[in-house]
Amino acid sequence: MTLIIFFIILGLIIFIHEFGHFIFAKRAGIYVYEFSLGFGPKLLSFKRKNDPTEYMIKLIPLGGYVAMAGEDELVDNDNSKIKIKDDEKLYNKTFFQRFMVMIAGAMNNFILGIVLLFIMGLIYGTSTASTTLSDIPKNGSLYEAGGRNGDVITKINGKKVKTYDDIQTYLAINGEGNKVDITLKDKNNIENTYNIKPKLSKEDSKYYYGISVKVKNNKGFISALTYAKDKFISIYKSMFVIIGSLFTGKLGIDSLSGPVGIYSVVDASQSSLQMLLYLTAYLSINIGFMNLIPFPAFDGGRVLFLIIEKIKGSKISMKVEATINSIGFIFLMGLMILVTIKDIFNLF
Repeated sequence: MTLIIFFIILGLIIFIHEFGHFIFAKRAGIYVYEFSLGFGPKLLSFKRKNDPTEYMIKLIPLGGYVAMAGEDELVDNDNSKIKIKDDEKLYNKTFFQRFMVMIAGAMNNFILGIVLLFIMGLIYGTSTASTTLSDIPKNGSLYEAGGRNGDVITKINGKKVKTYDDIQTYLAINGEGNKVDITLKDKNNIENTYNIKPKLSKEDSKYYYGISVKVKNNKGFISALTYAKDKFISIYKSMFVIIGSLFTGKLGIDSLSGPVGIYSVVDASQSSLQMLLYLTAYLSINIGFMNLIPFPAFDGGRVLFLIIEKIKGSKISMKVEATINSIGFIFLMGLMILVTIKDIFNLF
């Protein structure tokens, strides 16, 4: 059952992403050779009446693609027998049309994430955790350092805190078991910073800072809409913080997870539809964000090439772009292998 749920979640996110590229390519009048879910050997394929695109499901369900005319020279060469008009090729479309085709996948992922968060809020209601301390344990590190109920967490390690998600993100980046600087604003608007060392729990062998905050429960259409908007912004912001921490070295490769890690989370969440909805929304927003990073092989890398073309006033060689994207793809596959090996070792 976990495997089925895993493939459904992954398949939905991939389909929504690729459908974004596909629908904008079709609207722009670009010839689409293939629409594929997965890579490797073909399991199923079909064509619709009066539609030249071949729709496929392939063996390895860890991605997908939309093969368009004028996007990749090798793909065009493989389909050289097909007569395609010049105005049906991607590189002959306007800057705006090409831009929209490239970002449409990530846009769809964001929309899916927001819709799922809204549905979750509508069905189950919303629990909004604030940054105001409430019911903090008296034997916890924060209380012993000087924190009191009613105090507001304003900074962690000097970084401004606006939401509870900010608190979770900055504590995660700080590293398990490490001391952390937490700035609190009391009822008199006086700020004090405390250097806190977390305590190791004997029950689950995890470290706790003794942080407990006020939680507000809401129900209704407007609350669900507000929750979806606020949660999307919060998740998106946390992606910036995490990626920045990876580049600065505050987070290492051990903090990343691949398909095996996602499978483990699905396994732990499968008993709760609410958790599965949140996980799918989170992964969809995550994938949308990652794809917009201006790195070769990502959609953001293709957008970067497009912007460079616009600035220099001439097209970049398809061979040059394909070579750079191939190097980026090899790097990403290498990283994926390392992360997967790490995830497998963590299972034992």
